[in-house]
Amino acid sequence: MSIRKLSYKTMMAFLFLGAVYTTLSTLSNVSIFDITESLAAEVSTKNTTTEKQTYLPEKEFNKLIEQKKYISSEQIAEPRTLEEAIDFNQYPSTKVMATGYTAGVESTGKTPDHPEYGITYSGVKVKRDLYSTIAADLDVFPLGTILYIPNYGYGVVTDIGGAIKGNKIDLYFDTVEEVYNQWGKKEVEVFVVQKGDGKITEKEIEVLNENETLQVFRDQFRES
Repeated sequence: MSIRKLSYKTMMAFLFLGAVYTTLSTLSNVSIFDITESLAAEVSTKNTTTEKQTYLPEKEFNKLIEQKKYISSEQIAEPRTLEEAIDFNQYPSTKVMATGYTAGVESTGKTPDHPEYGITYSGVKVKRDLYSTIAADLDVFPLGTILYIPNYGYGVVTDIGGAIKGNKIDLYFDTVEEVYNQWGKKEVEVFVVQKGDGKITEKEIEVLNENETLQVFRDQFRES
């Protein structure tokens, strides 16, 4: 192909592109430079969006990690009492007059050398523990009934008393001093956790007190 023919074809191609550009500019009133800038802006926007999608979650994640580093054991809320750990309002409740008693002569007329000293009506030994032994009117609360008494703890009906009639209960304490200093005599609303079937054994009391879930609270009652 001669140089003259090649130059002719090249010139015709430029003329054709010029005509197309002129037509587009006339119809849309947008220059080729505007189109180029628009495309560049779009690419830039996409790159920015991609960057945000890639790195923003990572930044947020790192922020959470930093926050977790500064959480101390004191900030972790844990129940400190049974009332905080268990919603006793789920159980039926009733008001009773509650007094305190001991295994001693002042409450039972028995001395430590008596063969039945510290033995309740059910045959179970008196106990102040996570589940303590209490006395009640068996027509109201049969043997084996488990009550929750606020500011005392769980009480299992194992005993009776001559003055314990109707809505009255007697709560076991180890000493007379504890009866007066920690309780005395007061009207309280108790929760019936479980109604007894008329019997209770030493083994059943032991199983209740060894409940693993509640061991964290046990010393509160054994030391009280």
